[in-house]
Amino acid sequence: MNRFPRRVTFAAAGLFLALGLVVMGQGLWIPVKAQAAQILLARSWARTLDGTPAPPWPWADTMPVAELILPGRSYVVLAGGSGQALAFAPGHLSGTPLPGAPGLSVIAAHRDTHFAGLGDLAPGQNISVRRTDGTVHHFRITTARIMDARGQRLSVTGGPPRLALVTCWPLDSPVPGGPLRFVLFADYVKPETRRENWPI
Repeated sequence: MNRFPRRVTFAAAGLFLALGLVVMGQGLWIPVKAQAAQILLARSWARTLDGTPAPPWPWADTMPVAELILPGRSYVVLAGGSGQALAFAPGHLSGTPLPGAPGLSVIAAHRDTHFAGLGDLAPGQNISVRRTDGTVHHFRITTARIMDARGQRLSVTGGPPRLALVTCWPLDSPVPGGPLRFVLFADYVKPETRRENWPI
């Protein structure tokens, strides 16, 4: 009589343990994948700067287009804003100019990986972007806004070079996705007006 309940108890405990490990693994998978990919992305970026562009891994459908340099950290930026690209790195949204070109360049990333610290940045701080040709373009954060993707759009054409860093809002939400976006806007800083130390 005692064996059956004991077997059931062990089976139930094993099942709950297995389910817990699966849930924990799913929760860690995206952050671990994003960090591991940075090593491969750094190698690909170095080759790109040397003039021999290569995808970060053989099956990648995207290429590095820039390096985003924030205070205390930097990230390789991939072309496009698809979910697959954003799982590995920030993405430069197609249809927007490259950083340093006239208009608004938009770089997006997940709020729980690469842009987890975006809320720590503030107006007046400096951002740099290195492009594939080696040129470095400097920007200064001017404002932060919460936008609703269902009805608000960024105007990306015309005007001087500007930069927008975009991620989901709220930054600490336990549920991914949603229509709200946190956007940091930064204006281009001409070389002759730079006086402070820059990230690069």
